[in-house]
Amino acid sequence: MPLTDLPLDVLRDYRGDVPEPADLDAFWAGSLALARGHDLAVELTEAPGPALPALTVHDVRFSGWAGDRVAAWLLRPAHLPGPLPVVVEFIGYSGGRGLPLDRTTWAAAGFAHLVVDTRGQGTDTPDPDPHVSGGQWARGFMTKGVGDPATYYYRRAYVDCARAVDVAHALPALGVEVDTSRVVVRGASQGGAFTIAAAALSGDRVAAALVDVPFLCHVRRGAQVAGDGPYLEVVDYLRRHSPEQVDRTFTTMSYVDGANLASRARVPALFSAALMDPVCPPSTVFAAFNRWGHEDRHVDVWEFSDHAGGLGWQVQRQLRFLDRLGLR
Repeated sequence: MPLTDLPLDVLRDYRGDVPEPADLDAFWAGSLALARGHDLAVELTEAPGPALPALTVHDVRFSGWAGDRVAAWLLRPAHLPGPLPVVVEFIGYSGGRGLPLDRTTWAAAGFAHLVVDTRGQGTDTPDPDPHVSGGQWARGFMTKGVGDPATYYYRRAYVDCARAVDVAHALPALGVEVDTSRVVVRGASQGGAFTIAAAALSGDRVAAALVDVPFLCHVRRGAQVAGDGPYLEVVDYLRRHSPEQVDRTFTTMSYVDGANLASRARVPALFSAALMDPVCPPSTVFAAFNRWGHEDRHVDVWEFSDHAGGLGWQVQRQLRFLDRLGLR
């Protein structure tokens, strides 16, 4: 696949034109306050399945948006003394937490690893019917409730992510030996958008962010130039609706746009961007990266990669990044 986005020398400083709602901070403060009106109510149970002698694995349940129960896995090295640093991981589009067998790398590297299911996408966390409002939408989740920021799907999903960081901080009270000063958030694609949101909404409860080929950044440009993936749902939706819906749709999406939320994050970050990515075009990634609110920010650029990004090589770089920060 040839390079179809801006050249790298332009991308390095690219910010794009991303309108920011005047009430963005108040919107998210109010959303978090509503969610935190419900008891977090973390439950840990031993996970079923084949034995993994090197790991301790628990099924986790906690209260996210509106008290809805969100699922996660907690994996830890079985014989490494604590308190352990924590990685909170978020999942890409249409996926969920999967099986513990799929998620052993970070526990093997010495972390307590909280793998968070995605409401309505993972099989263990529904998005209940009362939330499914705001008019019609196209296939998938991108335009679900997009008629108003209050009903938009990603409002609920982002709040779940912030609550997952709260779970990491609640673990010591449940007898899990973790170091709450070393909570790291990470994810790729949609998980990268969730990582930006978790860092921005959680303040000093997060120590670093690992943001791979993030989705939902400079959303309008993504809809204009992406050749594949969920941005095409927005195109499909707008094709089917009146022209007046265009500005309304992108106004709603501006509340969850990672390019707007990135400036609220105040922790070191390692991004990645792939120059041949048709799903999350690199210009959308750089629009968020160049707004990140901490000076210790870096981006790994994968010249010949598509949406898969840097694969295991990126994980190696993430581990070195955390080592430099003293977070492992």
